[in-house]
Amino acid sequence: MLTKEERKEHNTLFWGDFNKFSRTFRSASGKRIDWLNYRTRIKFIFLRLEATNDYVALNFDIQPKDDSIRQLFWEQMGELKTVLTNAMNGDSGIWNENEYSSVLGEFSRIQWRLDGVDYYNPKDKEKIFSFYKEKLLGFDQFYNEFNEILILLSK
Repeated sequence: MLTKEERKEHNTLFWGDFNKFSRTFRSASGKRIDWLNYRTRIKFIFLRLEATNDYVALNFDIQPKDDSIRQLFWEQMGELKTVLTNAMNGDSGIWNENEYSSVLGEFSRIQWRLDGVDYYNPKDKEKIFSFYKEKLLGFDQFYNEFNEILILLSK
């Protein structure tokens, strides 16, 4: 087990290294992007990177305060599922309409996972970075093409 300070140091080093690594790839729009803080331009839609000692994941979270808006976005994402799956190299992800977190409350999530890797194991770092690169670029390709639909829904 790592101490709190050791975990904090590992987080800083790992995500700092990923940030350096991710500077080498650009958005589908050709622009440089802060991949750790991907801008969706919608205040209640988030793209989050998650890493544990069992798996890593890319999460697309829909978290409006109004459940009817969340339902509307969820239905629209369902309509775009085939296109999104193609952009993610055939990986449709795990779709969960009703997630709950004590911090976030109720929200919807689409998650792409890589199981069997350990965020704390330096030997897995290359696999994790490759996974994130593939999924982030795939998602970005999708989002650059269809973000206007989602942005219009949010207004």
